[in-house]
Amino acid sequence: MLTDESRRRDFPSLATRTYLNTAAEGIPPPAVRAALDDYFADKELGMDGRPRHQAQWQAARVLVGAMYGLAADEIGLCSCASEAFNLAALALRLGPGDEVVVNDLDFPAGVSRWVQPDSPATVRVWRHRDGALHIDDLVPLLSGRTRLVTASLVSFYNGFLLPLPPFVEAVRRHSPAKLILDVTQALGRIPLSLAGVDLIVSSTHKWILASHGGGLVGVPRTEAATWTVPSAGWFHLQDPFGADRFAAAAPKPGAASFMVGMPNYPAIYAIRAALEYLREVGVERIAEATRPLVAHCREELAKLPLKLITPGDPAHLAGIIAFTHPDAATLHRALHERQIHVMCQAGRVRIALHGYNTFQDVETLVAALRTALGK
Repeated sequence: MLTDESRRRDFPSLATRTYLNTAAEGIPPPAVRAALDDYFADKELGMDGRPRHQAQWQAARVLVGAMYGLAADEIGLCSCASEAFNLAALALRLGPGDEVVVNDLDFPAGVSRWVQPDSPATVRVWRHRDGALHIDDLVPLLSGRTRLVTASLVSFYNGFLLPLPPFVEAVRRHSPAKLILDVTQALGRIPLSLAGVDLIVSSTHKWILASHGGGLVGVPRTEAATWTVPSAGWFHLQDPFGADRFAAAAPKPGAASFMVGMPNYPAIYAIRAALEYLREVGVERIAEATRPLVAHCREELAKLPLKLITPGDPAHLAGIIAFTHPDAATLHRALHERQIHVMCQAGRVRIALHGYNTFQDVETLVAALRTALGK
């Protein structure tokens, strides 16, 4: 992933294009394709394949746990990050008078559950200034009524990297709230240190280079009682086929309660293979190799007539840089015609740099933007 040879071998589809859109979709290495083939072979065994499916899940739990800083039995799985938030709401059982703090750099999945008409809690919005979330602006929103604070470690919108320790410290000092952290835009891209977080959530089709269909949930053992989901299902129950099943349903505690039905085993095979690949490459090495690319890209974009919305402080940068432009859609089309792939949404262009990207990718992007802008 970090050398010309490994890029050619592991990401052959990138030979003819400049791919800068991992924040939307990651490019899986051949090991993920092989894992999906393995799933099919095991599925052909029918019920005899189930122990093999379960072995893949156990291996994946160990790998996710290592990235989250948790044990394997503190890891659960649902279909996506959005489902994880919905299940978390069931577990939290918010009531009238409770308050939830969200922020305006977050993805809709982290916000929309709490503003639905049936949600009894009052939502308070932590608003950014110049693309950054400031702890000083969070503190006045916290009180004894705050039951939940939810945020993304890295913003999908502009790539802002949340300063996690002061964030956790502020919430703990000024409220009794629980913390949900979405690490979708960080997992597999930067090393994680998640001490103090009560519930960790991530999707699986972006930076970890796996497939769709996974929501990786982490619940520290000490928080299992808070995050036990009282949902319909069977896989998450302690005794789904017991004699009293028509009278009571007792879910397993914590992370296991998020697995309400049969796990998405194809996704699990892909997750296991992708995380093994990233472990071999090393997330620390990926972060180190891409740090100068991100800095260089932002510096070059700052020279163009664009409005950068990603803060310039290196301490708050991960893998995403974004800008706005009145004619962003035209710029996006011009880039796409040159096989340069970025995200464009509502006047915002987002660039994502992973370990398979190079300085040449940045130079190609900047040169194309200069041409499109008439510079």
